[in-house]
Amino acid sequence: MSIHYFQIATGFSTGIAGLILASGIASAEPMHGIAMYGDPVLPPDFEHLPYADPDAPTGGRIVTGEVGSFDSLNPHILKGSVPWQLRFLAYESLMGRNYDEPFTLYCLLCESIEVGPNREWAEFTLRAEAAFSDGTPVTVEDVMWSYETLGTVGHPRYHSTWGKVGSMEQTGERSVRFTFNVEDRELALIIGMRPILQKAQWEGKDFAESGLDTIPVATAEYVIDDFEAGRFVSLKRNPDYWGKDVNFMNGVGNLDEIRMEFFGDGTAQFEAFKAGIVNLNREFNAEKWENQYDFPAIDSGDVVKSIVPHERPSGITGFVMNTRRDAFKDWRVRDAMLHAFNFEYINETMTGSKQPRITSYFSNSILGMQDGPAEARVREFLEPYADALLPGALDGYALPVSDGSARNRANLRRAIELMEAAGWTVQDGQMKNAEGTPFTFEIVLASGATEEQSIIDIFVEALKRMGIEPVVTTIDSAQYKERESTFDFDMTYFRRGISLSPGNEQRLYWSCDAAETEGSRNYMGMCSPAAEAMIDRLLNSESRDDFLAAARALDRVLTTGRYVIPIYQWNISRLAHAKELKFPESLPIYGDWIGWQPDVWWWEE
Repeated sequence: MSIHYFQIATGFSTGIAGLILASGIASAEPMHGIAMYGDPVLPPDFEHLPYADPDAPTGGRIVTGEVGSFDSLNPHILKGSVPWQLRFLAYESLMGRNYDEPFTLYCLLCESIEVGPNREWAEFTLRAEAAFSDGTPVTVEDVMWSYETLGTVGHPRYHSTWGKVGSMEQTGERSVRFTFNVEDRELALIIGMRPILQKAQWEGKDFAESGLDTIPVATAEYVIDDFEAGRFVSLKRNPDYWGKDVNFMNGVGNLDEIRMEFFGDGTAQFEAFKAGIVNLNREFNAEKWENQYDFPAIDSGDVVKSIVPHERPSGITGFVMNTRRDAFKDWRVRDAMLHAFNFEYINETMTGSKQPRITSYFSNSILGMQDGPAEARVREFLEPYADALLPGALDGYALPVSDGSARNRANLRRAIELMEAAGWTVQDGQMKNAEGTPFTFEIVLASGATEEQSIIDIFVEALKRMGIEPVVTTIDSAQYKERESTFDFDMTYFRRGISLSPGNEQRLYWSCDAAETEGSRNYMGMCSPAAEAMIDRLLNSESRDDFLAAARALDRVLTTGRYVIPIYQWNISRLAHAKELKFPESLPIYGDWIGWQPDVWWWEE
C-alpha cells in the first residue's frame, strides 16, 4: 500500500501542468454519479431523490424501541455494542445510494467522481462547502486518514476493500485518487461509501478502543445530542448542516429528533409503544399485526398502520449452524436439523400461517435460484465445481415440507436416517455415535429475544423425539455480542439482509477468509470454492445476464449448503406509527430500508 500526499499549489508551471496532463489525471471525465452497469438514471441537475419530498415540513421527532443495550457510540470498530442506526444516521460518505436504483451512487461529500477506462482507479473531488458538525472543513487529509484507519484498525468489514487499494494519493487541493490492485468493477463504487471522520478529533486517542468516552465528530445532518448508557440515544438535526442545499439531501433529514429507546425484551418494547413512549414500531409477526394492534391509540386514530411493499431479496433469517464445530461439520447432520425443524407447524403457531417461508437467500427477487435443475449459464458456472457441490445444487433443491402436524413423523424419520448416515444412531433413547457419545449442541440466544425463544422451544421438543437434547443458553446483549463475534456457539439466531446489488460484501458473508476472521459475518464458517467463484463473477460481470446467472448460482451454493434453518420472510413491512409521522407516496424499490426511514419521513400536525 503506497500513500502519497501530492499537494498541487496555485500557479502551475507549464512543465508541471504538462506532466499532470500526460499522466492522465486530467484526462478522465468528472461525473455526478456512477452505476454498476450503464449510466445513472438521475441527470447531473436532478432536484431530489425520487422518493424524497422536497416540500416536506421540518420538525417533530421519531422514537423507536430497541431490544438490548449498548456500551459504545463508535459503530466503526469491532469492540462494543452500538445502536445499529448510528452507522447510517450519524455519518456520511463521499457518495450516497439512490434506493430506487439497484446499485447507483451519487456524489454527496464529493462534487465529482472520475474513473479509469476499466475502473482500475477512482478519483473524488470534495465539495468546497463540505464540513464537519463543528464547522471545520472536510479535507483530503481527513478522507485519507479515515480510509487508512478504518482499513487497518476499524471493523473487519472495512479491511477487505482496503486490501484492494494499491495506492491512495492526493491529486489536488480537494482531490484524492484510489488505484486498485485487483480487477473488480465494484470497487469504484464501494470505495465511495466509507464513512468520513475527523482526523483531528482522534489525535492521541486509541480509535479501536473507543466506546462511550468519545462521540465521533462527523458531517451528517444529525449529531448525537444526548444518551444514557444502555437506555437511550438522542440525535438532533444540526441547524448548521453543511449539505442542506445539496440536491441529494433535498427532502432528507426532516425530523428534528431521532431517538432510540432500549428495552430488556420485546414485550416491554411493545408495551412502551402502546403507552406512547415509542411512536413507531415495526411488526414482524403477521398474526400479532392482525390480532394485537387493537389498543386505544389505534382505536382513536392516534396511531396508524402502514403496509410498505418492496422488491428486494428475502435475505436469510433463521438459525445458523456453525460448521467450525464438530456437531455441524457433516452436511447430513445439518440436513437432519432442517427436517426436524417443523416450519409449517411453527408458522401456524407463531403467525397463523400468514407468513411465507424464506426459500433461498435471494428469494422474493429476480436474483433467486429457480425451481428445478440448474440450466444455461447457471449450470455452466457451477459445473466446474460439481464434485464439491452438495446434493441439489445442480439437480434442484427445495426445503423439507411437513404435514403441518406437531408430530412431523415423515420428516423426523428422514432426519433419523440422515443422522444414521452420518454415524449417529438412537441407542437407549439417545442419539449416539459408535463410541457411545451422545449427540448434543448448544443454542445461544440473546435475552429478550422472545419470539426466537418460542421457536426454539418447539424445535427442541422435536429434537427430543429423536433422542437429542440441546443446551439452550440465554445471555445478555454484551455477552451475546462477544460470543457472536468470536463464533462461540453451535447454533444461534441469524439474520442477513441482501440487496438487489450484491457485491463485495458477499465476501464478508461467505468467503473462506471471513470464516477465519473474528467479527466477520460468516457465522456458519463456510469455505466453498464454488461460492467464492460465483462472488468473483458477480463482481466482474460485464453484462446483466451474467450478473443474474452468477447471483442465481451463488444462491444455489448457499441454500444447498444447508447452513441455516430458514424461518419466515418479510416481503412487506408492517409499520405502526404516530399519525403525525408521514412518508412520501412514491416508494423506492427497496421499500422500508436503510436510507428511507426515517430519512425521508416528516412530522405533520
